[in-house]
Amino acid sequence: MTTPDQPMIPSTWKQNVRGTAPSHGVNLSTYCYSTVTMSEPLQYQIRGSDAASVTRSIEQAVVRGLLEPGQDMPSVRVLAAQLGLSPTTIAAAYRDLKLRGILVMHDRSRTTVSHRPPLATRIAPELPPGLLDLATGNPDPALLPDLVTALNSLSPPTRLYANEPGLDRLLGLARQTFTDDGVDPAHLAVVGGGLDGIERLLEVYTRVGDRVAVEDPCYTGTIDLIRTLGLIPVPIPVDDEGCDPSQLEAALQSSVSATILTPRAQNPTGAAWSPSRRRELWELIGAYPTTMVIEVDATGLVSGVDYQHAAQGHQHWAVVRSLSKSLGPDLRVAVVAGDADSVMRLAGRQRLGTGWVSYVLQHLAAVVWSDAIARGALASATDSYRRRRQGLIDALAERDIQAHGASGFNVWIPVAEEVPVVQGLAAHGWAVQAGEPFRISADPALRVTIAGLHDGDIARFADDLAEVFDHRLGTRRG
Repeated sequence: MTTPDQPMIPSTWKQNVRGTAPSHGVNLSTYCYSTVTMSEPLQYQIRGSDAASVTRSIEQAVVRGLLEPGQDMPSVRVLAAQLGLSPTTIAAAYRDLKLRGILVMHDRSRTTVSHRPPLATRIAPELPPGLLDLATGNPDPALLPDLVTALNSLSPPTRLYANEPGLDRLLGLARQTFTDDGVDPAHLAVVGGGLDGIERLLEVYTRVGDRVAVEDPCYTGTIDLIRTLGLIPVPIPVDDEGCDPSQLEAALQSSVSATILTPRAQNPTGAAWSPSRRRELWELIGAYPTTMVIEVDATGLVSGVDYQHAAQGHQHWAVVRSLSKSLGPDLRVAVVAGDADSVMRLAGRQRLGTGWVSYVLQHLAAVVWSDAIARGALASATDSYRRRRQGLIDALAERDIQAHGASGFNVWIPVAEEVPVVQGLAAHGWAVQAGEPFRISADPALRVTIAGLHDGDIARFADDLAEVFDHRLGTRRG
């Protein structure tokens, strides 16, 4: 049985995984569901032998999303009895957490998790020397345009405070791509990367405590951003064609304030909307005209499949198209198309912060983009990523290993347990990303970024993964 916030995972992706609770600590069966499995929730357990360790245990659970905003905490006396500590010790821990804004006291007997938890920070682990990096999600540097040549040819005019925030040349390029994809380009804004655009849209359309529908699994930055803004993520399962329409409908019926969807190159699964899925989502979204719909096109120009636009004609909508994956992560430029009101609100919020994206940066992005089109670099990169992605999926299928990746440069591989497989592949010289940071209720998996996997490496990686499955887990199917 699932709760409204725990939709069913598509059967084609379901793994028979069972979590086991630690042998000691406080059982919070009524407080939190695990991110490990949906069929049999793993209950989060507060631990600690003194006030400081209890504080750390609760704070870590909040940051990781295991204790959600608004969730009730056990009373001081109940937690003290369960941990075998004095009420004074627990009261001291709660008092510290309240002072830091992690917990909120509503009356003498009720304490909840704050809707504005501590900033979620994920520090990327340092890869041991000698490992081939298939973990960090970077594009292949060899397939990115040459910034040095563009920088040497750059001579942007001086930009003053009264100028328009968007560069005409860059907006012209974006306008053409949006038009080609069936996206109305009448209203555009330039932002400092995809997450910057998403954040500003959420800030003007939501308030603390609102619910936001988000794909599950989903890009870690999006999950962390939602929680940091004091919003509640509502997970929507994903299959190869994108988010599950029936589960999205359930979320919309539960009055979510915004929906964040990825039509192609979904990170981490590589899912891409089919035309039939797009039509289904378009009809569904149209029945909820007041909900803000944000479509994220993070891999954009090198996704490898056509863009499918489902928010067309909606009252409040935006498409956030990043240039980082196709032209270079350090450019930090994205272009947002949307309805007049949404783009106006976004621009207004931007003026209160950075004001605008640097004209120098916009000029550089426009020069690099134009040159990449002229030289066919984007088409070449798209073909290369498609060949590597499909090559890996086919190689794994030959070894009876299921994998997903309809577009982009990530492949999602369901596993029974993440850590043993990650460790086993590291022993063979491969660094891959465990799926845990991307998941809310979805099943365990690995994300493999094929941008770092060249044609000659594919068969060897597939062989090594099959060997890890056999030796570490005892069965290739988990």
